[in-house]
Amino acid sequence: MTMTEKRPPRTLGTGHDTFWEWCGKGELRLQKCTSCGGINWPVRQTCEFCGQAEFFWEAMSGRGKVVSWCSFHQDYYGSVMPRPYDCILVELEEGVLFLSNPHGFGFDDMVLGMDVAVQFIDCEDDAGVFKLPVFGREALSNSG
Repeated sequence: MTMTEKRPPRTLGTGHDTFWEWCGKGELRLQKCTSCGGINWPVRQTCEFCGQAEFFWEAMSGRGKVVSWCSFHQDYYGSVMPRPYDCILVELEEGVLFLSNPHGFGFDDMVLGMDVAVQFIDCEDDAGVFKLPVFGREALSNSG
């Protein structure tokens, strides 16, 4: 039986629900503008590049490089997120910056330009169980 991690409430609603549905299928997909081809993240109602409002959900490679990281010591989420917790900024192969958590390594292991790949872990928030995209040093995997 897989344990679910408690997490702060995620953003839900138009567009966000579709993102989480794809994550639930083990796929990292982001909005791609049908007009200019720009990849939009985070979820938007209109393209940040051309202002149009038509998107499709493009599959991302799930691979990237660590471009920044930090460790949070402030108690923002109470017992939901034990402190300290680490965050990484990953530049996906497609050029999109994606803020996430490292999986299987921590602050002291991080190196600028480190290769990482998306993984999906079982989590739960106030809205229920979901798959959260995190990044590990291991080969691309859809298991949590």
